[in-house]
Amino acid sequence: MPDVTVSTEIDRSPAEVWADVRDIDTHVDWMADAVEIRFVSESREGPGTQFECDTKVGPIKLTDVMTITSWVDEREMGVRHVGVVTGEGVFTLAPLDDGTRTRFTWHEALSFPWWLGGPIGERVAKPILSAIWRRNLTRLKRRLEPSTATS
Repeated sequence: MPDVTVSTEIDRSPAEVWADVRDIDTHVDWMADAVEIRFVSESREGPGTQFECDTKVGPIKLTDVMTITSWVDEREMGVRHVGVVTGEGVFTLAPLDDGTRTRFTWHEALSFPWWLGGPIGERVAKPILSAIWRRNLTRLKRRLEPSTATS
């Protein structure tokens, strides 16, 4: 089971980061591997929210079925994967400095079916998923931080 953890520091408070991340619909805007999200529950946030996420990693396309398992405003969003790929994931937000910055950590523990290589596929996928998710966090950071460009 690949156990992957990536993190970044964002120059925004946990409240500001959470205000964006809590909107699950917008995850496709910063997750390069997430193509489309469709809610299958009436709720769009909080524990029990269910959605399907069309995911593409290289030539592999699948629908990831997820349920939100934990939801602590400005602190944590946990998810259970129950589709082709199974496992658990969590985003955690921790205040840095005087609370004006945030450490955003993404942890996933996933299991692959035999036709995606099972345990061997998981070992091969770990560095690939780590790299994709690190890039996703870079995209999230750019999305949330003000431009430092000057004219």
